[in-house]
Amino acid sequence: MADGAAARRGTGRTRSIRTRVTFGAALVVAVALIAGSVAGVLLLSQSLTDGVSASLENDLDTIGDRLDERRFDIETIGDEVLVRHRGREGVSVNDEDATALPEIGEDRVERIVIDGDAFLAASETTEAGVVTVARQLEQVEEAVSTAAGLLAVAVPLAIAMIGLVVWVVAKRALEPVERLRRQVDEIDASGLDRRLDGGGAGDELDRLAGTMNRMLDRIEHSQRTQRRFVSDASHELRSPLATIRQHAELAAAHPETTSTEALTEVVLQEGARMQELVEGLLLLARLDEHGGLGAAAPVDVDDLALAEVRRLRRLGVRVDAGGISSGRVRGNEVLLARALRNLADNAARHAGSTVALRVRTDESRVVVEVEDDGGGIDPAERERVFERFSRLDDGRARDEGGSGLGLAIVREVALAHGGSVTVDAGASGGARFILTLPTLAE
Repeated sequence: MADGAAARRGTGRTRSIRTRVTFGAALVVAVALIAGSVAGVLLLSQSLTDGVSASLENDLDTIGDRLDERRFDIETIGDEVLVRHRGREGVSVNDEDATALPEIGEDRVERIVIDGDAFLAASETTEAGVVTVARQLEQVEEAVSTAAGLLAVAVPLAIAMIGLVVWVVAKRALEPVERLRRQVDEIDASGLDRRLDGGGAGDELDRLAGTMNRMLDRIEHSQRTQRRFVSDASHELRSPLATIRQHAELAAAHPETTSTEALTEVVLQEGARMQELVEGLLLLARLDEHGGLGAAAPVDVDDLALAEVRRLRRLGVRVDAGGISSGRVRGNEVLLARALRNLADNAARHAGSTVALRVRTDESRVVVEVEDDGGGIDPAERERVFERFSRLDDGRARDEGGSGLGLAIVREVALAHGGSVTVDAGASGGARFILTLPTLAE
């Protein structure tokens, strides 16, 4: 139930991408519009207030000059402004509300409130006395209020409209993703041959579909290889078990037809064969894993080759070691020794009379050559010999003494060391295996 709930939560999060995108876009737009609206209203208020302030200063200059020249009476000034004059004869005003005007400091404009109405007021000292003039801010406040009201309606509508547009666009943009998801969801282990349709538009989704198709190619190839490997391995392991069982049943049913020594020899031979198969499988599994190389250290490849020469000669094999020169790499000595042994044993099994081992350093590479004078390998089959449990149609098919994993192990060891292994025709017409490894940097 917990797994089901987690799956439902994961599905919900996936389906909410459109919601999250819409919410995020609407939030960003809302912050931008609200901040812009507040700033716009403040700028409008400041601009209109500055206009009233400029008119106020103009009024002060005009009224002050006329009072100095005694060209008019304050009481004749209209009520669009409030004027208060304090002179030698006393205080005079143009309106009853003007009596409440305070005297403002020089070069200052202040906001005052008279009978609930807001005014901007300023004072100026002239030869005729102190003149205070005030202009009402009602029109400024009305304009700011109207603008704020319009924005209070327009901003939510704009946010809602943008959210709707983003919702629709996100829905259409995510439809191909959902289509790809459904296609992927329909692919199971039995349908790895199916591929995704990216639409062919060449956009990001089409490239994503191409990437996933290549991933499916690798998975399908890996599955086929794994199934073939499991099938071959099970067959190879079944063969020695069947041999041991047949001899055991024969000894039990007809003791006179065999001996304990013969049965023991069969069990030991087939047991050794099974052990070699299991060890090879375990080694390949370790090499397949990340870090299967283990600890790396300087390795003298020529020493490993000379050790194989001595071993083969003890087994009665004629070996040409004249081409062995110094060669040093960084790697796992045990794995490299196993690779050289597999190449040497393979050459010894198929040689007519002689096996040749050569080691040389070629610029940044150490090259190991193992050649036999046998029947060689058909060019069309040269890549297959490195496959696990591969069987060839000619005389180089796996015969007695071989597990079918030796050359596959050589290739995996080479790849783990950053090298490669190939096979071609030798000078004597036999097979020549070439193991190339990066040399040890001094």
